Amino acid sequence: MNGGEALVETLASHGVDTVFCVPGESYLAVLEGLRRNDNSMRLVTNRHESGAAFAANGYAKISRKPGIAFVSRGPGATNASIGVHTADQDSIPLVLFIGQIPLIEMGREAFQEIDYKAFYGTIAKAVLEPLNATDVARATADALTLAQSGRPGPVVVVLPEDVTEADGGDIAIPVPRAATTGQASDAQISAAAAMIDKAERVLIIGGELIKSEAATMQLGAFAESIGGAVVAAFRCQDVLNNDHPAYVGLFGLGRPPYLKETWAEADLVILAGSRLDAITSEDFALRDDDKTILMLHPSADTIAQIGPDMGIAAAVGPTLQALATATETPGAERAAWQVKLRGSFEDFQAKAPEALGKVDMTAVIRHVDSRLAGIDHIVTNDAGNFSTWLHRHFRYRLADSQAGPMAGAMGYAVPSAVGAALARDSARVVAFVGDGGFMMTGQELSTAVQNGLKVTVIVCDNSHYGTIMMHQHRYAGPGNYAAIDLNSPDFAAVGAAYGAQTWRVETTDQFPAAFDAALAHDGPGLIHVLTDIRDISAGGPLKDPG
Repeated sequence: MNGGEALVETLASHGVDTVFCVPGESYLAVLEGLRRNDNSMRLVTNRHESGAAFAANGYAKISRKPGIAFVSRGPGATNASIGVHTADQDSIPLVLFIGQIPLIEMGREAFQEIDYKAFYGTIAKAVLEPLNATDVARATADALTLAQSGRPGPVVVVLPEDVTEADGGDIAIPVPRAATTGQASDAQISAAAAMIDKAERVLIIGGELIKSEAATMQLGAFAESIGGAVVAAFRCQDVLNNDHPAYVGLFGLGRPPYLKETWAEADLVILAGSRLDAITSEDFALRDDDKTILMLHPSADTIAQIGPDMGIAAAVGPTLQALATATETPGAERAAWQVKLRGSFEDFQAKAPEALGKVDMTAVIRHVDSRLAGIDHIVTNDAGNFSTWLHRHFRYRLADSQAGPMAGAMGYAVPSAVGAALARDSARVVAFVGDGGFMMTGQELSTAVQNGLKVTVIVCDNSHYGTIMMHQHRYAGPGNYAAIDLNSPDFAAVGAAYGAQTWRVETTDQFPAAFDAALAHDGPGLIHVLTDIRDISAGGPLKDPG
C-alpha cells in the first residue's frame, strides 16, 4: 500500500464520503486511491481551488462533519487559502490536503515550492507534513481529530509527492478517535448559576459553536428556563428558530437602535458558543464595555482572549443543559424584558424603507421566506450589502439552514451552496450573491450542473461594488467614488451557458413567478435580479449619491 492509498483508506475508515478537489499532478497517488474507492467516496471536481475550499466549508457547516479539499502545490494552495481563513474565523472543521514537491527537492526553491508551515501558520490550527508513506495515515487521522476538537477549525496536511507514491508495505489504518472537548465541573455550574440568578436582564448571544454542536434545542430550552433574550452572532441566525419567543434579532451590520438599547440594558451577557467576533462586538466596542460576561466555549484560549468575568471551557450544549437545571425560576422583570424585546424584533422586521428602484429587495426576501417556510432548505449568502435584506427579513426556522461567511469573504455563496447541497440532498439550497461575488466564483454553478444539485442562485446585480461605494460615500462624500463600477454581463445568459435554467427579473412583480419556477425545477437555476445602486442596503437608500 502506498501513501496515497493509505490516506484514502483512512478517510474511508473515518466516515468521510465526500471530498472536493481541483486535480493536480502532485497528488496522483491520492487521485488513484479515490478512483478505486469511487463506490464509497464521492469526488467532486471544482473549477477553482477557492471554490473547492469554499465548497468544503459549506459542506462542513451543514453536515457538522469535516470538510475535505485537495489542491495542488503552489498556485493551487495559495488559491485555496481564502477557504482556510474563512474556516478559521467561522470555526469550521476543514482539512486541506496539498500536493507538495518531492522531499529531495525541498529547500532549493523548486518549481512551485512554498513553506506551508510559514504560509498557513497563523490561520490553521496545525500544518502537518508526513515524511514517509507509513506516516500518511496517522497524519490524516490526526488532522480529522484536531479539526473537530475544542474550537473547530482548519488543519492543513502537506503531501510530498514521493511520500504519497512510496510503498509503505502493510500500513496500519488508525481507528477513529473522538474529538476532545471538556465538560463543566459541578463547581463551575453552581457559580455560573449564581451569576444568572442574580441578574434581572439576561442577554444570550448564540454563536457558531451552537451550530457546530447541534445545540439549538439546548439553547432554546435554556432561554425558556431562565427567561433570557437570545440574539444571534453575526451570520449565525439559525442558532435558534427565529419564531421562538426568546429570539430577538441579530448582532450584525447596521444594528438597529432597539438592539443597541438591549445591550445597554442587559446586566448579564452570556456568550453561548460565540467568540464575540469583530462584527458581533461592533469592532470590539462591546468587548471593551464594562459588562458582566459569562462565556461558554470549548476553547480556553478563546476565553482568555475575551477575558470574561467567568469562562467555562467546555462543550456548550451540555453546559446549557446543566445550567437550565441549576438555575432558579426567573422573576417577572426578566420575563417582561424578553417579551418587550421580542416585540421590538417583530416591529423591526415589519418595517422597511421604500425602494427607489424597480426591484424592492424587501419584497424579494419576504417571498423567498414564505416559499421556503414549508420545505427543507438551506440559504447561503456572499459578502455584500445585498445580504442585509436577507439578514433582516428572512426567518431561519431550521437548524443547519444558514451558511454565510463570518469572515466576510466574497465568492463564498455559490461554491458553499454546492457543498451544502451535497451535505443534505433533501434540501433546496438558495444562494444569494452579488454581481461582484458571482464574478469571482460563479463558475462553480457548472459544478452544481455536473452533479445535478438542487441549487438556486440569486444574483443581485447593481453593477457596482456597492459596499465599497457606501464606505467611500461616508469617507469622501457623495460622488467621490473610485474602482467601484462593474460592467456586469448578462448573468442569465452566463447561467444558461453553464447549463442551468435561468430567469431575468427587472421589476418586483416578476420575481415571485421566477422564484417559484426555480423551486419547481429539479436542478440548478439562476435568477438574475437587476437592482438599483441607490437602494444601498436594507437600512435605507444612499442619500445624494452624486
